[in-house]
Amino acid sequence: MIPHIRTVLKGQKTITVCSVLVLVFAIITVLAPWISPHDPIKVNVAMKLKPPSAEHLLGTDHLGRDNLSRLLHGARISLGFAFLIFVSSIGIGLIVGTIAGYKGGWIDTVLMRFCEGVMAFPNLVLVLGIVGVFGPGLIQVVLALMLVQWVYYARMFRSMVVSLKERNFIIAARISGSSQWKIIKQHMIPNILPPILVMGTLEMGWAIMDISALSFLGLGIQPPTPEWGAMIHEGKSFIRSHPELMLYPGLMILFVVITFNVLGEALSERFGVKRRF
Repeated sequence: MIPHIRTVLKGQKTITVCSVLVLVFAIITVLAPWISPHDPIKVNVAMKLKPPSAEHLLGTDHLGRDNLSRLLHGARISLGFAFLIFVSSIGIGLIVGTIAGYKGGWIDTVLMRFCEGVMAFPNLVLVLGIVGVFGPGLIQVVLALMLVQWVYYARMFRSMVVSLKERNFIIAARISGSSQWKIIKQHMIPNILPPILVMGTLEMGWAIMDISALSFLGLGIQPPTPEWGAMIHEGKSFIRSHPELMLYPGLMILFVVITFNVLGEALSERFGVKRRF
């Protein structure tokens, strides 16, 4: 698997460039507390709405907080929790989809009918309903998005497993006496890793937008913790006099989402994997 990925990265400039950018995003997310020039939540009313300067490279907001520091710390929330949503959803979907596809029978029927029931409702409606029950907050939003997203992965993995279990090498492994767990671990999962890689890059963009949108609506991260969607919400009151308060986090969301989407599409073409939409 590793040599194959190296070959892909070597032969595709788009994948290489986007991968480097994703690595930069990850470094910023991890090192934000150390590379931020100021405390992102420290209020200094005397410095409110200051233009860019040597001390504040992107100026300050309506409470005198450093915009650059808030953008860097906001990346920890937007990117970090988007990654958590993806990994958790993929993990649940992988387990459920593999069991349903390999076992078949009534187990497959029950699990897939449940997934179809969840998919019958629009994602946003379900997320808003869950958040409405448990109250606003970042943890509630993350849990709601995880509970809604895993069903799509479960159905996709189930389809892959159903197709794979009829292959000759799976049948040969079964005849040779390999246990079900060994077949799943050594033959099933390695063959569905490329789709996981592709979906990871594609879904990261959606997760970031979902978190930012819910925070913009006041249902996600709560002040004073910096998050890109919440920063846009706070800056909308100053859209005429200081539009940069909305522009900075908006551009960050746009740039990051485009990077993940371009990377995902390039990997999708390279691996021959289709999106779930």
